[in-house]
Amino acid sequence: MNEGVETRRTSPGAAAHGGLVTWQGAVARWDRALFDTVARRHWPGGDRVLPRLSRAANHGLLWGGMAAGLALFGSATARRAALHGVASLALASATVNSVGKWTVRRARPLTEGVPAVRLPARQPWTTSFPSGHSASAFAFLTGVATAAPSIGAVVAPVAASVAFSRVYTGVHYPADVLAGAALGVGAGLAVRRLARGAGQLRTAPGEERPAAAPALPDGAGLTVVVNTASGGSLDAAALREALPAAEVVECTGEELTGTLAEAAAGSAALGVCGGDGTVVAAATAALRAGIPLAVFPGGTLNHFAADLGLAVPEDTCRAVTAGEAVRVSVGRFTPLATAAPAPAKAAAPAGGAAEPSGDGRSGPEAVTGPGYFLNTFSIGVYPDLLRHRLRWAPRIGSGPAALLAAWRVLRDQRPVRLRLAGRTVPVWLLFTGNGTYHGAGPVPRRRLNLDEPQLDLRVVLGGGHPGPRLLAAALTGPLTRSPAHFATHTRALRVTDIPPGTALAYDGEYALAPEALVLDKLPAALTVYRPRN
Repeated sequence: MNEGVETRRTSPGAAAHGGLVTWQGAVARWDRALFDTVARRHWPGGDRVLPRLSRAANHGLLWGGMAAGLALFGSATARRAALHGVASLALASATVNSVGKWTVRRARPLTEGVPAVRLPARQPWTTSFPSGHSASAFAFLTGVATAAPSIGAVVAPVAASVAFSRVYTGVHYPADVLAGAALGVGAGLAVRRLARGAGQLRTAPGEERPAAAPALPDGAGLTVVVNTASGGSLDAAALREALPAAEVVECTGEELTGTLAEAAAGSAALGVCGGDGTVVAAATAALRAGIPLAVFPGGTLNHFAADLGLAVPEDTCRAVTAGEAVRVSVGRFTPLATAAPAPAKAAAPAGGAAEPSGDGRSGPEAVTGPGYFLNTFSIGVYPDLLRHRLRWAPRIGSGPAALLAAWRVLRDQRPVRLRLAGRTVPVWLLFTGNGTYHGAGPVPRRRLNLDEPQLDLRVVLGGGHPGPRLLAAALTGPLTRSPAHFATHTRALRVTDIPPGTALAYDGEYALAPEALVLDKLPAALTVYRPRN
């Protein structure tokens, strides 16, 4: 998509006389004058930042890393923005390489006046017009901004800096950059037009088996724990109005585990209002008490509720009142010293893992016993992405925090060497889903059945740069394989030789991994209220 090595340079005037380009007169003089002005001027900090930023955008690595971060961690809106950005970038790149570069064969600028510290070690060899870097930058920006303006506001200064860096490093004239930026914006708008009629995914009941659960008119016998730190829009007053006979308890993330255990001990059913971290904490309490769980979507992401078909809290209220429920399987991770084969028939588990907080924490706690996940478990880049995002989100928002976390992790991360099923391999990411995640690409994915007996295992192997490998894996579906990744289904997986200090993540929480662990499933272990229709 971007340039390689150049072997010859000529001035715009010489190129024109050679029949390569047609830039003449005032436009050519203005273009060269502005190029020379940028070359002569000293820009504080520019010599250190802009050449590096220009290199980071080579071959779309910078934008691929951002898209991978949004695809791996972002909300449904963020993932849709990443999809639009990648699609826009691909369209702009194809246009530049197939039409732009070979139609207007403009030579690269002469660089006598550009300070040597700014010049790239390897000069581009392709023609100058238009700038491929600028087209990619503004295509990705436009695609992201049309889907998620708040994330686009974060990407905008980065895209503008990449475009300016092409003039600053002496590889493009200003007109090349402006033309590339215009082409990129056009590609982004074209993608938006194509996607406008597609609409958004809608949640719908899946294929889980019905389960027996008590009918609780007006919520009688139900205790609902509301995590006030989850960041959702649903509050306790709305729940009390919808289920006047239910007991509604408000708490913060720090009080969550104890409050859930106390509520589960004295209720016919346990309700929870919060995000995915809060829900998995409630599921753990409901499993131990052997009672049904009622999930009221009230967090930022609500992946489990969406995959279960619970679009709004009214769905859960209707199911609780009518006694309609389904069985779902639960993922489990167990330190190897205490690991045991998954039982043929699931029983209520005992505690021992680092307790989910449902909220960000200052540092990861160590896993000392079995832990559970309803959505995903991972080791590698994702736990570090999660740690940085939880730290920055309260100050700058979820979307911008995800982008900054992706930049930090993809810049500094090293592969983790793990022993998987007896084979030692370096990995960028070990991902395990509680059920199969369908759909390819950085788009909102969903599971069609939360009662599957197998785990959805995906491993991105170490080597190369993490951004392209993570993005390539994100663009594939389940049961695929390449030299950089593999995806399969499994009932259990032994992970050993985990380096000390390695973090793991599960359902939006993170903890320090033990030296070895077993991943498996508790089939049909949890009863969850959900309406039949």
